[in-house]
Amino acid sequence: MDDKFVWGVALGMLGGAVVATNSVKARQMVKAGQAQVVEKAESLTKKKSKKNSK
Repeated sequence: MDDKFVWGVALGMLGGAVVATNSVKARQMVKAGQAQVVEKAESLTKKKSKKNSK
């Protein structure tokens, strides 16, 4: 990959992390997103375990 691209991605990630850390609204959105992912994963594993137990 091009070095400039890699540096751009790294700086973008760092900038996004700084913004998310300093913003209450962004932190709340991240927490809500994480909760949704966990709920979806749990529902999928429950469906899979029910299917395997039959």
